[in-house]
Amino acid sequence: MKISVSSYSFSKLLSSGIMTQLDCIKKAKELGFDAIEFVDILAPEGVSTKEYAKILSQECKRLELPISSFTFGADFLKGSGGNTQLEIERVKKMVDMAEILGAKLVRHDATTGDGRSFDAILPVIAAACKEVTIYAAAKGIKTTVENHGFFCQDSERVEKLYNAVGHENFGLLADMGNFLCADEAPDKAFGRIAPYTFYAHAKDFHVKSAMLPDPGEGFFRTRSGNYLRGAIIGHGDVPVLHCIKALKNVNYNGYIAIEFEGMEDTLQGITIGFNNLKQYVKEA
Repeated sequence: MKISVSSYSFSKLLSSGIMTQLDCIKKAKELGFDAIEFVDILAPEGVSTKEYAKILSQECKRLELPISSFTFGADFLKGSGGNTQLEIERVKKMVDMAEILGAKLVRHDATTGDGRSFDAILPVIAAACKEVTIYAAAKGIKTTVENHGFFCQDSERVEKLYNAVGHENFGLLADMGNFLCADEAPDKAFGRIAPYTFYAHAKDFHVKSAMLPDPGEGFFRTRSGNYLRGAIIGHGDVPVLHCIKALKNVNYNGYIAIEFEGMEDTLQGITIGFNNLKQYVKEA
């Protein structure tokens, strides 16, 4: 397994203007990561998104740092004004952007739901995902959906989506922490979806029960009301090592990308998490 870092991990530094995505590339290389994942293309003022994608691609090639994935949002029920076909076409354009960037894998979302049951909307989102992945396959780009967004998040639901799409170019992005957002044990969830995993996120959370008082700033609520706060990998309650072992059990040999969203100093949090994750991969 190779270890990547998501540009999302640098969010606080990116949003404050301290760093750019170009700086993220340099820092990822400096820290020793095997690759970098980009979440959207954050072009500076006066530079087009396509132009900046080319610049990012060139910098990654110069530093010999592969792009492990291109991540962006989508909602095939509510995106593009609720027009599913328009949203499919928009996502295809994002696949075009991945091609410019040089990414061989993308993650797009499926939906955050519209009030109907998951089984009721499954045929719609599966058909949309299939159309996108067929388009991407022609460009040599694999597509994934992550356990993300509270609605399409449980292992049973993403497994159903994977089977409903039923295309060899489509798989899952398995996020170690995100199953907790749907109040599901990550170790059990990974045991279920590991065979369908094309890409993985390493993420850790501090977890507090809804039976306890609200812990305050920094925490958010899960679907059933428990409390989560982003943590440095190895400092929280996510069984990261167990999840890695579940991946190794199915001979997964792809990338694991760190997604750090804790309250700690960004670079410190990423560095400590990286060192812990490297150790876990060796131990698994």
